[in-house]
Amino acid sequence: MERTLIILKPDAVQRRLSGAILERFERKGLRIAAMKLMSVGKALAERHYAVHRGKPFYESLIRFITSGPVVVLVLEGNHAVAVTRRMLGRTFGHEAEPGTIRGDFGISNQFNLVHGSDSPETAREEIALYFGPGEVLDYAMVDDRWLASE
Repeated sequence: MERTLIILKPDAVQRRLSGAILERFERKGLRIAAMKLMSVGKALAERHYAVHRGKPFYESLIRFITSGPVVVLVLEGNHAVAVTRRMLGRTFGHEAEPGTIRGDFGISNQFNLVHGSDSPETAREEIALYFGPGEVLDYAMVDDRWLASE
């Protein structure tokens, strides 16, 4: 099983879309391994977006992610990173395909509702930023045998 980090950004929380977005991941068959509502401080935001430091949009990323509460999730499932990235859709809402989270709920370039890890390696690093030891759970679901087969 692969894990990925998903952040429902301040615009998703403020627009009361957290439940609708979370439902899509669960209906797909992904398991919630960790979840919390939190505020992202500037230091954490800077660590999370360190790869973008020096780029023209860096400061706006920091301002946005620290502007309000977020829901941070660890999702687990077969090919979790690739599956969630496809479910999110293209970065800019007006370019995202209908049927994707951003395509159905977003239209903005700046406010794109969700963050998803871009690789299993990045997912491990990002999960460690937001969750400590014992906060990410391993457990079985009754439908695992129907979802886990390759």
